Amino acid sequence: MTSVTSLFAPVEADLCQMTENLKQLVGARHPILYAAAEHLFGAGGKRVRPAIVLLTSKATMPEAEILPTHRRLAEITEMIHTASLVHDDVVDEADLRRGVPTVHASFGNRIAVLAGDFLFAQSSWYLANLNNLEVVKLLSQVIMDLAEGEIQQGLNRFDTSLSIDEYLEKSYYKTASLIANSCKAAGVLSNVSDEMAMHLYSYGRHLGLAFQIVDDLFDFTSSMDALGKPAGSDMQSGILTAPVLYALEEKPYLEGLIEREFAQEGDLEQAIALVLDSKGLERSRQLAEQHAQLAVDHLADLPSSESRQALINLADYVLSRGH
Repeated sequence: MTSVTSLFAPVEADLCQMTENLKQLVGARHPILYAAAEHLFGAGGKRVRPAIVLLTSKATMPEAEILPTHRRLAEITEMIHTASLVHDDVVDEADLRRGVPTVHASFGNRIAVLAGDFLFAQSSWYLANLNNLEVVKLLSQVIMDLAEGEIQQGLNRFDTSLSIDEYLEKSYYKTASLIANSCKAAGVLSNVSDEMAMHLYSYGRHLGLAFQIVDDLFDFTSSMDALGKPAGSDMQSGILTAPVLYALEEKPYLEGLIEREFAQEGDLEQAIALVLDSKGLERSRQLAEQHAQLAVDHLADLPSSESRQALINLADYVLSRGH
């Protein structure tokens, strides 16, 4: 399996510089914010989203050096993503992320909520300073989508009538919108055609959906060590993902367990066993593969380059995480 580090080789130096810049940008005002920034941007994150922005920037400007606005867009993308994680962890009451204590576990809920707000506000300020209205609109939409996704997820807890299409819509809001719109924004900064900008958006959309589906598979296939939380914990909190929705079509008994919110002893273990015994995981993998292939198809018109190849390989990497 290709490691994510080797995939990002064409932009590794840019990513290291970005991480240092983010610590300075976020932490300059206050020691607590600096500690939170150090904690967030040094927590072993794979920096997938800013790497995609930088790779897209390079792939759309193969003959020229990428622009300072491309680099700033990568930083803004990581700020927005990180802000959403800080807020998610407060909402989910999660004490660990990637095996590291979350901001609210380390600094308390008040600081975590304010740190998330500060990151969103700061990303908006830097976004406005790009002086590109189309890019401002694209990334502002992402911030709205992230909130919409969280609200949908909250309203649909333990709802066994949820459809796969509704699940994909929520997954778009929560994960794929940021990747799709930041890919398109990178193309806009490179002055690509409107048609190419839409291809870049579609690449990010389908890659993001594949990424989320594979993440949801992990809830059933990963150990506590790999995931940083117990198996089935999304289902336990009422978040019904592709493996569960597919399993519900085969295992009617599962519906009752979910609708009573695993109130009786052994309910959750039984529900996990039913999902594992169904075709839910296999069908979810196939769904992720379809979206990964669609993502790659949208890169066909980009000129051949190391960065374009890395974007193609990224689709394979996303799928390989699920095996």
